[in-house]
Amino acid sequence: MKTYIVDAFTSAAFKGNPAGVCFPERAISDQTMQQVAMELGLSETAFVWPTGVEGIYDIRYFSPKKEIPLCGHATLASAKIIFNNTAFSDIHFITATKVDLPVQKSGDAIIMSFPVYELVPVTVPPALLQALGIAAVTNTAYSEKNKIILLEIADAAVLAALSPDFAALLQTHNSINGVLVTAPSNDNQYDFHYRYFWPWAGTNEDPVTGGVQTFLTKYWSKKLGKTTMKAFQSSARTGEMTVELQEEKVLLTGQAVIVLEGNWMAVYNELNRLN
Repeated sequence: MKTYIVDAFTSAAFKGNPAGVCFPERAISDQTMQQVAMELGLSETAFVWPTGVEGIYDIRYFSPKKEIPLCGHATLASAKIIFNNTAFSDIHFITATKVDLPVQKSGDAIIMSFPVYELVPVTVPPALLQALGIAAVTNTAYSEKNKIILLEIADAAVLAALSPDFAALLQTHNSINGVLVTAPSNDNQYDFHYRYFWPWAGTNEDPVTGGVQTFLTKYWSKKLGKTTMKAFQSSARTGEMTVELQEEKVLLTGQAVIVLEGNWMAVYNELNRLN
């Protein structure tokens, strides 16, 4: 099982969001995929198989805790490997929930097409805001499809300085995957900033998150009156991407850097022994 670690949504190694990408040579169990994701310990690890149709691949995503239906940075990382090792410039990934993700290469950048999901109003527990260290919010909303709460605050500097109490945060909710906190940019380089905290379903904080653009791009497009924007994730590693709203889809453009390549020999040897 060929395995890579790829830093996504960055042009520099050790920035952006590291994703595991595995190419199993044959079918493996969900349990094995979960164990591999736990062993790597990254926000997500993608498992990719060719479907038999040229340029179309099945993809599944696992955090160290559970399977995730859709992941932006692991999709970008998987595409980076395929584009580096094939002559393809356009491919499709089919997720476990049968979402078709078209991806194309454009010079050093990779452009992914993701679906757009709607937001609904939500009331946020005061304890959740306290655990995040947020004194006031501009707006609150909820992505039912992603099970993610969106919180808008007024200041990108305050967003960057947040240092949540994750033990307390976990106790404030029992039916969400994460909390997305966002703010308008305080400079002309970007249009909006955001951070994503998800101790319920993955790691404490995701360094750079593409999947949230399924609702975040449309949210800021309405507020700013723009369809193409620059987004910055102000985590410790930082990351950036260009997003473009096109009716019922959003295009995510970013770069990625391959930092590690290897094989899961022990896992395969043990599977072969058991079988």
